[in-house]
Amino acid sequence: MTFLSVEPPDGLVSSASKIAVDFVRDWRQAASRLSAGHRTAFQHRYWLDAWYEAFHDFAPLIAMISDAATGKDIAVVPMVSHIRRGIRIVEFADLGVSDNNAPILALDAALDATAMDAIGRALVEALRALPDRLDLLRLKKMPTQVGGKPNPLVSLGRIGSSSLNGNVVLTGDDYENYQASIKRMQMPRCWRVFSRHEGARFEIAANVARAHELLDVMDVQQQARMRQLGSRFVLNDDAHARFYREVARQGVAEAYAVVTALVCDKGIVATAFGVRSGATYYLLRISHAGNSWSSCSPGLLVAERTMAALHAEGVRRFDLSIGNQDYKRRFGAERVPLTDVSIALSWRGAPFAWRDHAAQGLRRYPALADVAARAIRKMR
Repeated sequence: MTFLSVEPPDGLVSSASKIAVDFVRDWRQAASRLSAGHRTAFQHRYWLDAWYEAFHDFAPLIAMISDAATGKDIAVVPMVSHIRRGIRIVEFADLGVSDNNAPILALDAALDATAMDAIGRALVEALRALPDRLDLLRLKKMPTQVGGKPNPLVSLGRIGSSSLNGNVVLTGDDYENYQASIKRMQMPRCWRVFSRHEGARFEIAANVARAHELLDVMDVQQQARMRQLGSRFVLNDDAHARFYREVARQGVAEAYAVVTALVCDKGIVATAFGVRSGATYYLLRISHAGNSWSSCSPGLLVAERTMAALHAEGVRRFDLSIGNQDYKRRFGAERVPLTDVSIALSWRGAPFAWRDHAAQGLRRYPALADVAARAIRKMR
């Protein structure tokens, strides 16, 4: 374990100098801080434990932010550093598996505009002061709030600058009313069609062994679907497979990890995987057994049956994940903006930060964005 403390330069007088930033190179050491802090589902201990264990090729770099005068914790920022094309990049512990990223915030953190600005600038100054010679800070997919508190790192960028967004369905307390609002999806009919099969049922994995069995089927079904589409599939490689199974191992018993399925005597027809945080559920993966089951729309049906089951347990907010497929609108999902931040930490990182900023600006103009996207892909 390595613990680094970064002090502001002598003579520096700014609000940022009132913020202390330390860095921990071992997630197990950092995890004990702010165990009761505000967080999204993707900063849950089970999620990050599994992430840092599975993706061990990326060097942990966790920022511990506190009040310099009192020593009270303010935030923990779970990040990693790595080298890509010769550029030393710092980013959230994500690699595309998390729907959003954010710091873990102290329950009593005072986060007015001045404090948020100071926290962001202190983090950037501390990263620049590290001996690692870091080049670029990229913080992607940040929500504006974390547990009802403002996300201080959003102040480093422009709200809604991410190309991705959440897709949130608010069902209200009456699920029958919600079902009526999406009647064009014909979910009751789909359930009747599926129920004609012997042994047809909806299932929530009740133990780790069953959750792992369903995840095994999910990997096979998703890979077959991606192959049919001519797309690359990586979620069943060693690291990703280990990650999802570890999240399930730790989280199924407490209903944090939710693995569901449509099952009949013919086998497992569809599966879904998501995580739950309080009254919010994030649907992260769906699979189904193929076109032969299309008459009951098994992918949509397993999602809707999962929503119905969790609604009965008190969930009212369903995030259908990033990406804007048409079916999410039919479920009644509203887009929730996310924020990207890109800051050069050295002259080597400046061209990459400029490129990121240009891409963010162009997203306001879709036609130009398409041209820019093709140019950006050539630079990667």
